[in-house]
Amino acid sequence: MQVRLRRGNKSCSALISLSAHRLVALKFTIFGLTISSAWGNGHATLYRGLLRALHRRGHEVHFFEKDVPYYASHRDLADCDFCDLHLYSSWPEIRRHALALAADSDVTIVASYCPEGADISDEILRLPRPLRIFYDLDTPITLDRLSHGEVPYLRAEQIPEFDLYLSFTGGKALEHLERRWNAKRVRPLFGSVDPTVHRRTLEQAAFQYDLSYMGTYAPDRQPALDQLFLEPARRFSERKFVLAGSLYPFGWVWPENVARLEHVAPSDHSVFFSSSRCTLNITRQEMAQNGYCPSGRFFEAAACGTAIVTDDWEGLASFFTPGEELLVVGSAEDVISALNTPENDLTQIAARAYERVLSEHTAENRADDLLRYIDECSTVSGQSLERPRQCQMEQAS
Repeated sequence: MQVRLRRGNKSCSALISLSAHRLVALKFTIFGLTISSAWGNGHATLYRGLLRALHRRGHEVHFFEKDVPYYASHRDLADCDFCDLHLYSSWPEIRRHALALAADSDVTIVASYCPEGADISDEILRLPRPLRIFYDLDTPITLDRLSHGEVPYLRAEQIPEFDLYLSFTGGKALEHLERRWNAKRVRPLFGSVDPTVHRRTLEQAAFQYDLSYMGTYAPDRQPALDQLFLEPARRFSERKFVLAGSLYPFGWVWPENVARLEHVAPSDHSVFFSSSRCTLNITRQEMAQNGYCPSGRFFEAAACGTAIVTDDWEGLASFFTPGEELLVVGSAEDVISALNTPENDLTQIAARAYERVLSEHTAENRADDLLRYIDECSTVSGQSLERPRQCQMEQAS
């Protein structure tokens, strides 16, 4: 068996109250895409914030990640002191160890794009004790592909077997999961930000641009990118633009005032956004059609006090108030108008978004949501999640 294990700190600073009647320290086992590398994916940063929040509440977390070359060569998690990270080369090699941990857990989560996820779920769903959760960070993509066949990380017949289906996307996708796919219980678990990681920093000249955009290449996002980013750059030659993201086709000719960054490390996201006068969000078509699916860019940029310019999509107003906490655009002219907004107005817009994100959209908020959903499931099923754990409370300083 080839297993590399990074041990988390097991001392518990607090125990979370799941209800008015009990204090519980839970053991989580999670099978996901990656937590070790944020290169070319939106999963790692979200996992890191959520798992740090669970760790701060005294919970024990094990995360299983397949050690694939793409992420191994771009690994950017220097210190995993908030969970045990298990890197493995293949499921058969890690299977016995992983299932033993899962069987001893209170909660086991299999997530979207987990390599061999459907096979792993088959085994997890046969375990009698843990609460079995599927966390879909790609709900619109999952549902679209399930309607045309299967996806490697989930089969349609597995959906009703999970005790809880968590969806990164809200709105009608939740009802669709229940009615068409017979999910037992569906709840939204949206993106978030860890304000201890993403916060306002001093500007750096290397990232000082009038409009920034961070996003990997996606064909269905390209028309909007051309309309809302490249066309304003062509018309607004005296302004400076920067596009940060990987996988863009080789040989493209970019406007002269557009800088290209292949990748911005998570540790540099704060300075990237803090140095931008405005930052642009463009929503993938599959996400926009389903609605209620905010990108992590919203929360990171807002936490850095940067004014956000975004395309419109259903559910946007549930997260930020258009015109007050961000600017909504639908054309190159709208973007140019946003860039011509007086500096004081942009500062006030950014400040309101900052207050909103710290109030409603932090990793702490999402950890509270997750624990509440777990409590709901255990209450309905009658399954007790209370069992003794070795956990020393840290002394208050």
